[in-house]
Amino acid sequence: MRLICLIIALSFAFPANTLAHELPNLGDVSRATISAHEERQLGLKIMRQIRADPSYMDDPEIASYLSNLGHRLIVNSDEADANQLFEFFAVEDPSINAFALPGGFMGFNSGLIIAAQSESELAAVMAHEIAHVTQKHLARMIASQKFDLVKSLAALAVAIVAARSNNPQASQAVLIASQASMIQSKLDFTRNHEKEADRIGLNILLDAGFDPQGMTTFFERLQKSGRFHENGAPSYLRTHPITYERIADIQNRTREMPYRQVPDSIDFLLVRAKLRAFQGKPHDAVVQFKTRLDEKRYANEAVERYGYIHALLRNKKYKQADAELAHLYQLLHGDSQSAVLTDHPLGKTIRVEHKNIIAGAMIETLSASVKLANGKTAEAFTTYKTALKVYPQYRALIHGYANALIQNKQTETALEFINQLLQAIQNDPKLYNLQAQCYSLLGNKMLEHRALAEVYFLKNHFKAAADQLKIALQSDNGNFYQLSSIEARLKQMKALVEEEEKEK
Repeated sequence: MRLICLIIALSFAFPANTLAHELPNLGDVSRATISAHEERQLGLKIMRQIRADPSYMDDPEIASYLSNLGHRLIVNSDEADANQLFEFFAVEDPSINAFALPGGFMGFNSGLIIAAQSESELAAVMAHEIAHVTQKHLARMIASQKFDLVKSLAALAVAIVAARSNNPQASQAVLIASQASMIQSKLDFTRNHEKEADRIGLNILLDAGFDPQGMTTFFERLQKSGRFHENGAPSYLRTHPITYERIADIQNRTREMPYRQVPDSIDFLLVRAKLRAFQGKPHDAVVQFKTRLDEKRYANEAVERYGYIHALLRNKKYKQADAELAHLYQLLHGDSQSAVLTDHPLGKTIRVEHKNIIAGAMIETLSASVKLANGKTAEAFTTYKTALKVYPQYRALIHGYANALIQNKQTETALEFINQLLQAIQNDPKLYNLQAQCYSLLGNKMLEHRALAEVYFLKNHFKAAADQLKIALQSDNGNFYQLSSIEARLKQMKALVEEEEKEK
């Protein structure tokens, strides 16, 4: 059993001056008695709160990139347990932080992804967190404080959400209710734990093919930020105290390593550009991209224009976005099957085969969105259909095409497309939600609520899922097979609800 190391980014909930303490020793591995099931259930309960918050980025492109990067690191960890589940996601928050939850959930603030000046730096943060997991640091802490701390951790999820609201008094009230001072005194990692995570994380980083200097450069830059802006130090410093001793230790380990020049992936560059486009006010984002392009202050023009198009769409400058899209394709020097891009930071020209890399799918998804926004429906559908032949499992394309069909009153075509996909993809709540929309438009209330039940189930709201199934059974427009299927599913949901009640 492997458990996630760092329980929630405490800076979301705690004032900065309460987060500087180092964590106590959590004991040896033999004390990690909490079961994998208990850990997973705790993580799922906290994730309910996070997914319900507007800051949770339900973006399949960003999640896909983070997942690919995370699993690239995990498979190169000798400590990794094949049975450990991981889920990577992003949070729309400009502060520089990352956090992990019990059960394999790991979140990254948009501010941290943007602040990483290379993919190796972002990978270094991930590798450090993964190392905490493989060493069971958090598992031991939860096991030793199980009866008091598990309840407090669940309450702390509410504090995360409350801390983002405009009511600081409400946030403080939640913190008091969740015994914040008690939690804070037990959640810090020891210096030995941090050093161990640095050492193992560095090995993971190396084995995955990244630049080991990424860990040093990112930590050094954060430390300088904290030194010059003591009251506004990056959140990551407050939850992961970085000392000169730790940085020196990493430098000593990397000094004898051969020089490794690792270019960033196009996926990383495009994801950062997309996140930058959604920062601040829409107009300001447009101005920032336009200024950088006019002044040629960029490492990669194609990537910069990709972000500029996203910013224009967000600011509802649809015609301008369409013109920029044509410019982007000119820069790519190729058809929809391949493109030539200049990879940062080396300025090395590489050929990107769209069928082998997320970048191609990201560009085609953006292209279809631009065409739809300009009323060029036929062109958008052609783009979707062509791209889906190359990337049949790419979620952003799937969602975009299905939604476009629904919005253009091609409901039956959309439903046929969705039902076919659901035979292979059964863990996508957004796809079930689109299915429910189709059934609603077609007047089939029974199957509408049957689909909504799956949405709630996949979000771990079992009681809500059961309620939807009960509503579905009240409809009289189903055949014997459909009604029997719903009754069987309701029985499963009731069992899950009962199990949940027992755990309480």
